[in-house]
Amino acid sequence: MGAVILGTGSCLPDRVLSNHDLEEIVDTNDEWVRSRTGIATRRISGEGEEVYRLATVAAQRAMEMANVTADEIDLIIVATISPHMIMPSCACFVQKELGAANAFAYDLNAACSGFLYSLDTASKHALVDRDKTILVIGAETLSARTNWEDRNTCILFGDGAGAIVMRYAENNRGVLASELFSDGNLWKLLHMHGAPSCNPAIDPPDNPGPYMLMEGREVFKYAVRAMENAVLQLLEKEKISIDDISLMIPHQANIRILNKLLSRLGVKQEKVFINVQKYGNTSAASIPIALDEANREGLIKHGDLLLICSFGGGFTWGAGLLRW
Repeated sequence: MGAVILGTGSCLPDRVLSNHDLEEIVDTNDEWVRSRTGIATRRISGEGEEVYRLATVAAQRAMEMANVTADEIDLIIVATISPHMIMPSCACFVQKELGAANAFAYDLNAACSGFLYSLDTASKHALVDRDKTILVIGAETLSARTNWEDRNTCILFGDGAGAIVMRYAENNRGVLASELFSDGNLWKLLHMHGAPSCNPAIDPPDNPGPYMLMEGREVFKYAVRAMENAVLQLLEKEKISIDDISLMIPHQANIRILNKLLSRLGVKQEKVFINVQKYGNTSAASIPIALDEANREGLIKHGDLLLICSFGGGFTWGAGLLRW
């Protein structure tokens, strides 16, 4: 018994920004970026591709697959760290765009772990109120939160959105379990300031602007260890072997992080879906975009056991198990 995924969808901006394009912006080159990140291209939003519009299109595609109308949606959760406005939430904008008049809506901020956190939250909503039809969306326009003069960060991030439709079902499918963690003591290693405060008394003295700052080597070290521990704890709790996993969909952050994680877990490459080379790190959108691509490519079959895991600013991290 659990919250079953009825449909998936995704939406990427039209503009493709290649590593060669970045050579015109910062001191970098294609070989340097590929060797350190595995990224070849990323998508960048243009006019009419605000984060809530990407989220809405991804939601519509998931709803079409699930054969669900806007009137049937009861809850919309959007995981994002790059909302169109501070208020109202991105989820409220999506509700308006969809015409989902019967839904209540809110955003969830857990950085790159946002979709994983939202999936866990949505599954608990579904267990309490078993008639709910829920939209869970991960959506980001990180291009609006990137310092394009910093080659250590601007090469990493991209824009996009992914969505799922969930509903409770009386079977052994759906979200089986999650293990979620956070450690606010490590916030300085990966963070993003907001706009300068209108009250100077409480404005951080070192606020350089509303873009991402990262200490890459330290993040790498913590990310691999944290995701490995989360996965192992989850598998142990559920009495499942890594060999029982049909497909693993990790957060698409950096190929070096992914390769190190897979090596430590002993996961076979053919059991892992990776698309970081096409889209870069899309934060909360990365897992649902990958999930939709894997689903539409026929890589996920009824009854498959899926493992997802993520790590993000906060620090936040975790792992989840789903039966398709």
